Amino acid sequence: MRTVAFVNKRAISAGALITLAAETIVMAGGGTIGAAMPVEMGAPGAPAQPVAEKTVSYLRNEFRATAESRKRPPLLAEAMVDADVEIPGVIDKGKLLTLTTEEALQHQLTDGRAESLEAVLQFIHLSGAEVRRASQTWAETLVRFLTHPVMSSLLMTLGILGIIVELRTPGFGVPGALGLLSLGLFFWGHGLVRLVGWEELLLVRAGLLLLALEVFVIPGFGLAGALGLTALVAGLGLSVMGSGATWPAIVAAMGRVVLSLLLAIAASLAMLRLLSRLPVGRRLILETELPGDAGYASAPESDRRWLDKCGTAVSPLQPAGIAHLDGERVDVVSDGEFIEAGDPIHVVRVDGNRIVVRRLYDTEGKG
Repeated sequence: MRTVAFVNKRAISAGALITLAAETIVMAGGGTIGAAMPVEMGAPGAPAQPVAEKTVSYLRNEFRATAESRKRPPLLAEAMVDADVEIPGVIDKGKLLTLTTEEALQHQLTDGRAESLEAVLQFIHLSGAEVRRASQTWAETLVRFLTHPVMSSLLMTLGILGIIVELRTPGFGVPGALGLLSLGLFFWGHGLVRLVGWEELLLVRAGLLLLALEVFVIPGFGLAGALGLTALVAGLGLSVMGSGATWPAIVAAMGRVVLSLLLAIAASLAMLRLLSRLPVGRRLILETELPGDAGYASAPESDRRWLDKCGTAVSPLQPAGIAHLDGERVDVVSDGEFIEAGDPIHVVRVDGNRIVVRRLYDTEGKG
């Protein structure tokens, strides 16, 4: 298929390589082509930094090979990438080459000049040809939306948040479904742009499995939990960066994942704390009380038979001791006061396995 590049009006950096790869190059008046030295982004607000010589050498030869394949001046292509390339009468050493439309025509880098697409078609003898313009499809729009850094970070946060809340609440409901849906959209979008492979999915799956073991099987937080978090962060981090990523890109990707993880943990703690106050959360909590006066008690039935019984303290109750109740020796505890041996007592309540007694007083207030 014949390829024609119409430079209207800038072909800088990667645009220069795309232009050089076309069979026919047509430039609009006042256009430019060149300035393709590779750089890497610095800290926010700082200027871009030059890359290593290895990268410059590779890209310089890529430009040269592309120019040679289309019978264009290879030195001009090299000078666009490497400032050390000198071309007498064209560019001095230490400067990158950028050509205007007139200079490109002069040095036979471009084939012609045109001011519109119709003029380009006339130049290549295709006047009146049907023009079909490529437009972004709804699927491409959706994938761009899902793989946007902000949206992908939000999907990671929602996915992790939903899983954490689901693990801390009974059954399977809305949080778990929302978490799985968010992670599914995240991996689907990044899989379509070839950022996710089986390695990333395996790491994330192993991380979630180790975290589940830590929560449900292994007490405390130890090696399994640490390995699970590491695998989860690594899998998600690799899913948002492409092959050949520089160290700044790797740090930025891992930073996004760690930030999403921290936000999910903080949000889950807040949600679990406030869950009981929300109408939806109250449905997950059993609020029915089991009061003792309604017959619900943790005390054994054999001990509850002593309730309201009267007897005598066999030993001093300070507060625990032994009492006679219906002719049996029973371990009892006083209701806070000291009771001498031989004093009459009355069983006032049974709390669990404790039989609580009080001293009996006569009408004059004496024991």
